[in-house]
Amino acid sequence: QVQLVESGGGLVPPGGSLRLSCAVSGSIFSIYAMAWYRQARGQQRELVASITSAGDTKYGDSVKGRYTISRDNDKNSVVYLQMNSLKPEDTAVYYCNGDIADYAMARGEYWGQGTQVTVSS
Repeated sequence: QVQLVESGGGLVPPGGSLRLSCAVSGSIFSIYAMAWYRQARGQQRELVASITSAGDTKYGDSVKGRYTISRDNDKNSVVYLQMNSLKPEDTAVYYCNGDIADYAMARGEYWGQGTQVTVSS
């Protein structure tokens, strides 16, 4: 079974920074892509950033130039989201998402439990 566990959320003042981590564990055969989504209260879940196994990245328009998604060079199963110049409108629950195949060769979409990010003075 594949599990995704996020960490690093919290309360930060406007203009501050946070780094989220997502660790993938379990019977992993291959990780095709990883992504971060967020969902603010009363809003739909939106894509924040994604990274493929080849290292190609994509960002949502609202975070371009402020957020950076990356992978641990030694552990491809750890993905980070560096968030700089945070704004109150970045407040949301952030979810880790993975396009992953397990050793049974079952490929599917997996989600973490989410971590709260609150930007407030």
